[in-house]
Amino acid sequence: MGRVVRMSAAGSFLSEINGKKYLVIGGGVTGKGAVEFLQRYGAGEIVVVDESATEVAGIAPVANLPVGDFAMAITSPGWRPDHPIFAELAARAVSVYSELDFAWQVKSELAPNQKWIGLTGTNGKTTAIQMVESIFQAAGIDGIACGNVGVTALTALLRTKPYDVLALELSSFQIYRSDLPRYEAVAILNIAEDHIDWHGSFKEYAAAKMKLLNQTNTAILNLNDPEIVLRSVSWGGRKILFSLDTPQYGEIGLVENILVDRAFSVDPESAELIAELLDFSNPVPHNIMNAMAAAGLALSLKIPHPKIRAGLIAFAPDRHRLEIVVENEGVTWVNDSKATNPHAAAAALGSYLSVIWIAGGLAKGASMDGLVKKMGQRMKHAILIGQDRDLIRAALIEYAPHVAIHDVDNSASAENLMVEVVRKAHAVAMSGDTVLLAPACASMDQFTSYSHRGDVYAQAVRSEISQ
Repeated sequence: MGRVVRMSAAGSFLSEINGKKYLVIGGGVTGKGAVEFLQRYGAGEIVVVDESATEVAGIAPVANLPVGDFAMAITSPGWRPDHPIFAELAARAVSVYSELDFAWQVKSELAPNQKWIGLTGTNGKTTAIQMVESIFQAAGIDGIACGNVGVTALTALLRTKPYDVLALELSSFQIYRSDLPRYEAVAILNIAEDHIDWHGSFKEYAAAKMKLLNQTNTAILNLNDPEIVLRSVSWGGRKILFSLDTPQYGEIGLVENILVDRAFSVDPESAELIAELLDFSNPVPHNIMNAMAAAGLALSLKIPHPKIRAGLIAFAPDRHRLEIVVENEGVTWVNDSKATNPHAAAAALGSYLSVIWIAGGLAKGASMDGLVKKMGQRMKHAILIGQDRDLIRAALIEYAPHVAIHDVDNSASAENLMVEVVRKAHAVAMSGDTVLLAPACASMDQFTSYSHRGDVYAQAVRSEISQ
């Protein structure tokens, strides 16, 4: 796939904005943040285009790209690099910047002393980066989690008093399009199949994640993830490895019930306490790994171990992540709607022993075979919904034939669909079971977002199950 052409602008970015005409590609959160920034610094005209937009609310259809000269274009990360708009802009000799690269350029003027740290992974990104933000708060550091969560980097740079640190959650799309930022440290949590439809192959998707190593000298890497270990062998920076095993020198790990740092301690023979498992409200393995990555990033900024522990203790996870909705008659009803790919669903299924699994939606090109092979023995029933349910059904028939499969296909409304799902689960669940919404798929075929899917599920559970 072709890359977007990026050219450095001469002189001060901020002074060059005034009075010029800009193109913003994408009308979502990133695009709105870019528009707000350009308006603040006096852009003369801002044209916003989007894929399915009509000529309303200041957004034009991308097929109707206006003629005329643009000083520059800023693109949202989700636009495929082979989209015709990029060839059109290249023909017009218009420089195209990702939002992150543009933000890094203006940072040199607005916040030259501001530090950036970055975190990516197929799953756990938001939880881990919010753990970092909680550590900032405990340590009295003026920092914020942003990027692929919360506000964009550009929006964060609009703050009158610049943040001392930006902790950036980074998607594969963002990393693919970004070359300029230099991070104090980065963390890579895991790499598993996701967004294959966008990147074209797992190889390209994984390469986009690992590209982040090119923009730092220090990386906190998951020793238990074979893809990360293999793909980082030739990288020459400082590697801080983390795992659920007893740590060697230079690693973060687990000793019995204690998270231990042997990477940042002064004495190679010593180990520092990061936290205890009892400090976590939900000490499932993937959550502990998130905490290790967050601690590694914090330690790279020289935040003391006691402050890191205080931040981890204070951390409260977002909704839709192994959220217990109801416990009734020995059955636990859990909402993990954020599990939008097989790797995330496997982590959720690995937290329980006897599962009624609710799954399906948009698979985004991912295979379900590995998930079912690994976790099929934990499933009793599978309730399938959504466009790509047949992928899951085929994997279950092949690798977990003992699992009873139920289809629910009520297209009247999202609410009616989930009521039927909950009723079906209630009919088959027994004491000791967990009814788990961990769809392994995106939600947009039947819901507006994963949070909408989770909310509708939780509402149906509360209305149908006596508490």
